[in-house]
Formats: sequence, C-alpha cells, structure tokens
Amino acid sequence: MGRRRQPEIRQRLLEALTDHVLDHGVPDRLQPLADAAGTSPRMLLYHFGTQQELLRAVLRQARLRQREDWGNLLRARAGEDYRTTLARAWTGITGSSGQRYLAVFDRLREDPAQQLWPGFRREATTDWFAPLEEGLAALGRPELATLVLAVIRGLVMDLTTTGDRSRVDAAFEDFLGSLPTGPTRG
Repeated sequence: MGRRRQPEIRQRLLEALTDHVLDHGVPDRLQPLADAAGTSPRMLLYHFGTQQELLRAVLRQARLRQREDWGNLLRARAGEDYRTTLARAWTGITGSSGQRYLAVFDRLREDPAQQLWPGFRREATTDWFAPLEEGLAALGRPELATLVLAVIRGLVMDLTTTGDRSRVDAAFEDFLGSLPTGPTRG
C-alpha cells in the first residue's frame, strides 16, 4: 500500500516553488525547482503528477498572488482621488515587485498554443475589470475601465519592450491627467 498524500507538504512545496519562479522565471527542467524546494524532482512529481501539472499549479499560485497584490493596488480608497490610486498602482505594477509577475506571465502571453494555461490571455485581461470599474465609479465613470486597462497594458508592453521608463511613465502621467475628476469616497 502506498503512502497517503500529505496536502500540507504539497502546499509548502508549492509556496517555495512559486517564490522561486517569481524570482528566477519558469525553468525548462525540474532540477532547479527541486533544488529551490529542498527536495528531488521525483518527489515533486509524486506531489504534482507531471511537470506540466506542477508548472500549472505554480503559475496558478503566482496568479493568485498577483491578483491579490495588484487588486490591493487598484482598490479604491476612501477619501483618495482614484487617479492618485492609479498612479500608485502604476508604480507597483511596473516596479520590481510587479515586474516579477510580468516576467513570468509574459511567457504565457507569448505562447500561441497556451499549453500551460489555456485561456490565460483572456483571464489576464478580464479579471482587472471589476477593481477598475469600482475605482472609476468614484470618478463617476466606471465605463472607462476598458480604456484604462488598455492603456496600462499597452504602456506595460512598451516598457518591457523598450525599457524607456521615463518616457513611458510620462505617458502614463499624461493619461492620468486626461481622466475626469470626480467625487472621492468619504
């Protein structure tokens, strides 16, 4: 009779593997992940099944972290103009903590077959609408969520492609200036 799986060990491994992938990217082999988790590739496969299943679990965990982190950045705050919130969110998204997510998930965006995460590109877009709509409602314009998201995504792509931070940051600042002013939540 085989050993019973221990979900707490799997979760501990998943956290360590996710930390490693966010810090170093998605490796092509299991050994760097095993080393990061202090175990063997064989034990990783025992807990996750296949290399593909392991990578899917790690990417989903990283995505949960990103949604929490960026959701907090985009969340409307009482008494704060949402344009100020968006400026702070931009700094967080494009700063070092945000770049780790961008680096990992860019690989998925570029994968035409979407083998690791079918439907990722759609999900990576649509799950930001709710916090943006809520925040933009404070400006009286929740319907601008699509526009704001498109600008953020486009400027992030520009930044990751060119590395021209000052130009891209200035463009985002100009964009924020074009948004309407509105009542703040009190």
